Amino acid sequence: MRFIELLGVAVFAISGALAGGRKRLDLFGVTVIATVTSIGGGTLRDLLLDRHPVFWIADPSYLWAVFAGTAATVAYTRLWVAATRKALLVADALGLALFSIGGTQIALQAGQSPLIAVLMGMTTGVAGGMLRDLLTGEIPLILRPGRLYATAAIAGPIVFLLLRPVAAVAAPWVGMVIVAGLRLLAIRYELTLPVITVPSDTAEHPVPPKGPDSPPGA
Repeated sequence: MRFIELLGVAVFAISGALAGGRKRLDLFGVTVIATVTSIGGGTLRDLLLDRHPVFWIADPSYLWAVFAGTAATVAYTRLWVAATRKALLVADALGLALFSIGGTQIALQAGQSPLIAVLMGMTTGVAGGMLRDLLTGEIPLILRPGRLYATAAIAGPIVFLLLRPVAAVAAPWVGMVIVAGLRLLAIRYELTLPVITVPSDTAEHPVPPKGPDSPPGA
């Protein structure tokens, strides 16, 4: 459990550092974005579950994982490659997988029902990325049309819960594969959920354009 959370924190730190680097922030700014991305979802989960102190205060090693992931990303991008959009999306997908399953497990340990556990897993997975995108001036990935972001963070925990009674050891890893696999396939092949279109009043009753023969006040 702790290993999954530490790995998720480090991977989301990479995602946040890449996002900050793409916006040409300085080292402090990149570290702030990486930290918020890494601990934002877990912090919101702990507050909703009334877990005190929150996980990174109770165990500061999570912050060291953030700093290690950030430093490694900065060094790698400075010395070898640029912070590409593809690398950011891959890191985000891996962090989403780790955090959504980890958050689900923590909610179950807190005595929550399977439904609440799935919602807490999704919250843990998506909230940090939302904060990252808002701070860097991007539309949050969860609000962009399609691409199965929150859907992936829900599907993985559901599979994890279904497998947990019969394969307790393998269930978390299968769930993480489901989350990351769905997210990466959606990015690669532009998979989306059906779009619901509701016609507006103006579309049903268009206003006629004004012309020379229009009555006064039209």
